[in-house]
Amino acid sequence: MTSTESGPLRPTRQRRAVIAALASFADFRSAQEIHELLARTGEKVGLATVYRTLAALADSGDVDVLRSEDGESIYRSCSDTHHHHLVCRACGATVEVEGPAVERWTRAIADEHGFADISHTLEIFGTCPSCRGWS
Repeated sequence: MTSTESGPLRPTRQRRAVIAALASFADFRSAQEIHELLARTGEKVGLATVYRTLAALADSGDVDVLRSEDGESIYRSCSDTHHHHLVCRACGATVEVEGPAVERWTRAIADEHGFADISHTLEIFGTCPSCRGWS
């Protein structure tokens, strides 16, 4: 199971349900959307529990969290390697992308200013081919 700084998360029924819900989709979803998905599948998990579980999973690095263009936190299970996201602002479809040029630029900027132990995130929002009518 996942862990936090205070130790491993107890694998409660509710936490297992949230983790299973995250595994059932490939795009980013809000806590509200995940709560609605759980309710539709008959899982009884409170919205506050969904928020707490997602926050703990994000803190432990088990899910990616980003802010949508309207400022809402959205969540997704992602790969363990460093990557960035290309996100459709219409349907939420997400593509994990690597960005060697971004990595080089980040290191160069940090070096230029004497920074060490750097990290960064990059999300690119646009409209996917399906939403633009390109199949």
